[in-house]
Amino acid sequence: MARRTLQGGPPTMSMTPVQDHVVILQGGLDQNTPTLSLPPGRVRDALNFDIEPTGGYTRVSGYERMDGLTAPSTATYQIIQVTSFTNTPSTGSTLTGGTSGATGVIIVVGAAYMAVTRVVGTFTTSEVVSVGATVIGTATPQTVVITALLNAQYLNLAADSYRSLIAAVPGSGSVLGVVAWVISGTLQRFAFRNNVGNTATDIYKMTTLGWSQVPLFNEVAFTLGGMSAPADGSTLTQGANTAVIKRVVLSSGSWTGGTAAGRFIVETPAPANFASGAATISTVNCTLSGAQSAITITKDGSYEFALGNFAGQAATRRVYGVSGVTRAFEFDGTVYVPITTGFSPDTPTRVEVHVNHLFIGIGSSVSNSGVGLPYNWTALAGSAEIAVSDVVTGMKVQPGAATTSTMLITCRNSLYMLYGTSAAGSTPWALVTYNTDTGALPRSLQNLDQTYVLDDRGVISIKAALVFGNFIQASLTQTIQTYIKTNRSLCVASGTSKDRSQYRLFFSTGAALYITVVNGKLLGCMPMLFSHVPTCAWSTEDAAGDPVNYFGSTDGFVYQMDKGSSFDGEAILAHFTMNIDSIKTPRVLKRYRRASLEIQGDAYASFLFRYSLGYGSAAIGQPLAVAYTSEFLTPVWDVFTWDEFSWDGVTLAPSEVEMKGTAENYQITIRADVDYVYPFTINSTIVHYSFRRRVR
Repeated sequence: MARRTLQGGPPTMSMTPVQDHVVILQGGLDQNTPTLSLPPGRVRDALNFDIEPTGGYTRVSGYERMDGLTAPSTATYQIIQVTSFTNTPSTGSTLTGGTSGATGVIIVVGAAYMAVTRVVGTFTTSEVVSVGATVIGTATPQTVVITALLNAQYLNLAADSYRSLIAAVPGSGSVLGVVAWVISGTLQRFAFRNNVGNTATDIYKMTTLGWSQVPLFNEVAFTLGGMSAPADGSTLTQGANTAVIKRVVLSSGSWTGGTAAGRFIVETPAPANFASGAATISTVNCTLSGAQSAITITKDGSYEFALGNFAGQAATRRVYGVSGVTRAFEFDGTVYVPITTGFSPDTPTRVEVHVNHLFIGIGSSVSNSGVGLPYNWTALAGSAEIAVSDVVTGMKVQPGAATTSTMLITCRNSLYMLYGTSAAGSTPWALVTYNTDTGALPRSLQNLDQTYVLDDRGVISIKAALVFGNFIQASLTQTIQTYIKTNRSLCVASGTSKDRSQYRLFFSTGAALYITVVNGKLLGCMPMLFSHVPTCAWSTEDAAGDPVNYFGSTDGFVYQMDKGSSFDGEAILAHFTMNIDSIKTPRVLKRYRRASLEIQGDAYASFLFRYSLGYGSAAIGQPLAVAYTSEFLTPVWDVFTWDEFSWDGVTLAPSEVEMKGTAENYQITIRADVDYVYPFTINSTIVHYSFRRRVR
């Protein structure tokens, strides 16, 4: 250390220069690595912060209920200021403009102003505004200033107002399945839930008016079909009775050979039911096996889905599903087609579409339909059964080529690769044991940049090796084995977030695990805890190609993830505690003088900052948590100064925080627990300190 001498005076005490210690927040949760071996940017405890793909820890996005009505996250509000209140209104009341006829729901009553949402029409200044017959006052131009904090709170209240209009999926019990895909250029969303009487399962479609039940129609068996294949939409006629055919289900034989057999999915015939005997579809003849029967779906079950297209046209992309309690099915958004495979019991639990075959998993076997024939499960058409000697937990197509197509088959305690393109031909099925020590838990199999599964020992990634035909695997969760052991048996669903490059697991306690992987490199794992318990999940893309993620819950609602500032109106309790940091000098005391956090966001943010000193020792005065805010502002065109704004509206700014005391190490905790703050990212910390002496 240098000694500083004041001019004309004696030497002063030794002074140590103040230094800066920069910590990049990266790596995620680590429960196992010893403190001194762990980088300071890792966290020892965390909840509802995830890992930003470009670096830093982000307060997780919210989620919100949905049924087709206006999404809460799109809610806005308007300030109606009055000269003074003639009568003070109550929140929740409907405000009406006396001249304009505009209406809005009051969400805030301030000092001579109101915030209203769900506005219809346009309020005007100078008009009298009323609630019913009660005059509230005369509108006047707005002069009240709404701070960033109030704006965030008012937007949240507006979202709550819209949220109150959104209903659960009709019926009883949990949502059993949720699925969505683009149909005719529009993203269509569907949910499966038991009916009110809890006797069967119904399908509901999300519309602009809310959930609408999908009719299930009827099925009638036929044989001896001949001449030519009838088209969907044709009319089935038997005597005076007719019905429109919604789907022709050919299970065996051929129309040209006069041996076609299967079922017709039909509307209810009129004026009476069908019966055994001859029938016609225009010039096509067939024999009905009996009366039609109403299609019903056995209640309960755990739904899994796979998208497939066996006709090759955009309009013929359909979803195939299983539940474990009833037959597999095809669904195009309008027509539900039960698929009879002939296997016993015909209640498959797993499904996948692979090289123009529909695959199902039942118990310890995997079966495929005929080539391009999802309804035909005869050996003549190419159907086959493959025994895997272990309970099948999932199937997922792997990267491949036309002659070396591969599908991963996961079992409870083993993994298999199915090579080939058909049961017969130039490249017949070849089942290869991949691993007999690693398996996969049900509902955990997902494809992102690689394939991911949850096993007893943690999350495993499986990717193609440099030489195609071989695969390699790696464990991603060695550093959070305590968390894995606690939750592995509770997995109920999984999903992905492509824009955040995340593999996500959901558990029956409401807990979730987000694992961020970018270009095959693990960035880390972070735990979540939702306010609503997921029972199923689905990840897909909308018509614009943007990823969307949903989950169904025990409360009967369907939620869209990565939306809004709250967990469907509940505050998001989020925090992380970084690793103890000794600045590479664990036996040297440091005097901490100040700190700075680099924070990024595009809306108002608030958080609590706390730090402990010297392993949190009671012998040291430990500071209390202090609240800080960052008022990120999005620029508006024509209302900015050049060089003083961010082009994308996202602001990056340091937040200076108090940090004082002397100890050999420190540990930082960040906490946020409100419902009106949108996601914000903390990229790094900078601690200003100076060295003191060695610990005695």
